[in-house]
Amino acid sequence: MYFFNYDEPLFRPPSEAHSLIFQITIGCSQNRCKFCGMYKMKRFRVRPLDEVMKEIRSIPPRYRDAVRRVFLADGDALIYPQNGLERILEELNAVFPSLTRIGAYASPNSLSGKSLEQLQVLRAGKLRILYYGLESGDAETLSLVDKGFTPEEMLEQCRKAMAAGMKLSVTAILGLAGRKRSAEHAAATAQWITALSPEYFSLLTMFQRHNDDFLKLIEPLSHGEILLETKVLLEGLEPQGTILRSNHVSNFLELAGSYPKDRQRLIDTVDAAIAQAKRDPRWCAEIPSYQEEYY
Repeated sequence: MYFFNYDEPLFRPPSEAHSLIFQITIGCSQNRCKFCGMYKMKRFRVRPLDEVMKEIRSIPPRYRDAVRRVFLADGDALIYPQNGLERILEELNAVFPSLTRIGAYASPNSLSGKSLEQLQVLRAGKLRILYYGLESGDAETLSLVDKGFTPEEMLEQCRKAMAAGMKLSVTAILGLAGRKRSAEHAAATAQWITALSPEYFSLLTMFQRHNDDFLKLIEPLSHGEILLETKVLLEGLEPQGTILRSNHVSNFLELAGSYPKDRQRLIDTVDAAIAQAKRDPRWCAEIPSYQEEYY
C-alpha cells in the first residue's frame, strides 16, 4: 500500500472519489469567504515544483497504468504558476499512460488570473474539468459572504474556461442568504446557471462548520425553508445540456437529472418532498452541523 503525506484536512468533489490526488497547493488562495470553514486552519502556500514532481515520480510503476484520473488539490490548484502547472501536467501524462482526465478546484481568484490561451494549453495537457464555487448568483448575497467578485465577473470567467474547452462543475449553496434574501438568492442563481449552461451544476446546503460568526449574520433556514428555496431555484432553471446533482453530504434531498429533459421531474420530486416534510417534525429543524471528517 502506498501513502501520501497529505496536509490534512484534504477535500475533493464527490465525483473525484476514485481519482489519485496530488496536493500541489495547500489551502485556498482566496480563503476569505465568510461562510466557508474548509481551509481556515491552513495558511495558503504553493508547494515547490520539485517536491510535486518527486511525488508524482514516486508512484511505483506497477500501479501507474491503473490511474485513469487525477485530482489536483487543495482548494485552488489552478492558482499554481502557469509554467509550473504545465510541467506538472506534462509529468502526469508521462508517468500515467492511461490517464484520461485531470481535475482541479478553481476559485474566481485563480480563474481570473488565467488567459484564454493559458487555459487552452492546460486543457491540452488533460486538465479537462474545473470545480467552481459560484455560491450564489445574487450580488447582495455574494457581498454578504465576501466572495470578492460579482456575478457578472464570475460569469465572464466561466465563459472563458468553457471557450477553452474545459468542462465546468459549478456549485451553489442552498440557504446561503438566510431568510432575508432566500427568494432572490434562488432566482438569481437559477438565472446565472441558465445564462452559462455549464456541464454540471451541484447544490450544497448551508451548514455549521467553523462559520459561527457568519451564521449570526443571517437567519438560517429550516429544513422546510431549504426545500422551498430549492423549488424556487429549480423552477427558474432553464439551462441547456446541464447535469444537476445534489449528492453532497450536506444535502438531505438527493436530486439527479439533466436539463432540460428532467426539469419537470426534478420539480415534482421537490414538491413531493415538501408535502412529505410538512408531516415531519424536522420541517422546522435548523441547519445541521457536520463533523470535519464527513465533509
